[in-house]
Amino acid sequence: MARKIETKCLHLEEEEGSINNYGAISYPIYQTATYAHAGVGKSTGFDYSRLQNPTKEHLEKIVASLENGTDALALSSGMAAITLLMEIFKPGDHLIVDSDLYGGSIRLFDNVSKKNGLKFTSIDCYKEDVESYITEDTKAVYIETPTNPMMNVTDIEELSKITKKHGILLIVDNTFLSPYFQNPLDLGADVVLHSGTKFLGGHNDTLAGFIVTNKDDISEKLRFLIKTTGAGLAPFDSWLILRGIKTLGIRMEKAQANAIKIADWLVEQDGVTEVIYPGLTSHPGHEIMKKQSRGFGSMLTFKLESKEFALAILEKIRMIKYAESLGGVETLITYPTTQTHADVPKEIREKNGITENTLRMSVGIEDVDDLIEELDKVFKEIGEELHGRKKS
Repeated sequence: MARKIETKCLHLEEEEGSINNYGAISYPIYQTATYAHAGVGKSTGFDYSRLQNPTKEHLEKIVASLENGTDALALSSGMAAITLLMEIFKPGDHLIVDSDLYGGSIRLFDNVSKKNGLKFTSIDCYKEDVESYITEDTKAVYIETPTNPMMNVTDIEELSKITKKHGILLIVDNTFLSPYFQNPLDLGADVVLHSGTKFLGGHNDTLAGFIVTNKDDISEKLRFLIKTTGAGLAPFDSWLILRGIKTLGIRMEKAQANAIKIADWLVEQDGVTEVIYPGLTSHPGHEIMKKQSRGFGSMLTFKLESKEFALAILEKIRMIKYAESLGGVETLITYPTTQTHADVPKEIREKNGITENTLRMSVGIEDVDDLIEELDKVFKEIGEELHGRKKS
């Protein structure tokens, strides 16, 4: 019987029954750059930590197991992972990418990848006819689902039928749901990306990125590239992510439960004009999520009646933090216009639905009543202030 994901977060089946590393339950940090050998041709299996390190290797095996892939590469950040992946393409290659992506991904594609000769077409992959944009130069389709921050949901399995028909890659950034709630490789994707900084790490204390695949040829290319470019994750950071993954399941369940209650609460608030959360039955991607995922996650986006209202929330929250990033145990609110998507041209932001009234929330694992109590207090204060100004 296949191991459940909660168990896979803690144990590598291949290592069971053996006592390694002096029986250490917490996998050791091999804080070394290089390794001694007994003689020529007598390697320990490790030569230099830019190539591989035991702590990093253990982490990669865990992440590959969680995503049901054959190989995973741990990198110094999520952006380092995307940057490395772009190196498998050559000048003239064309990629179809979702129009609503994390701003850092858009910045990379527009300012680095295009400079290096790659061509991009940005479309709404969740609703447009992706196949009609495929050309003889198209090598991949790149999506997030749900997207950041507008929570658009693409049917991975249906899209994979198109990419397989044309012999091109399907790349899925799975950061928002983590492997606990969604496994794109099982649905037909060829490559999965993660910002390990987020849910996999889960504590806002380190940076990491991952590329996972079930294709041997892609793995071979990426292993050569990571050795060559040197963006592999350091031993201590690898250990921090390993530690975070141990509690991935209980964190994801608690944060999701909180997110559902907060989304329901926001829907009832006078100052809120829209709540975008796939767990709501009103979300257009709700049924697709039920089909391809095991949960809806803890990310939600909401719009306020005015920019003034949105900024006032950011000024008044205290326990909830106004900060970039997501996926940690603490609840964070982000202002995409000046933070995650600041480098995306205004016309593209607005086309995607990111306005100056838009806030994105990463719901943490605090007691949900405390979170709602703070939001309620802040909303009432702002409502009174705005009402007072209008009357005067």
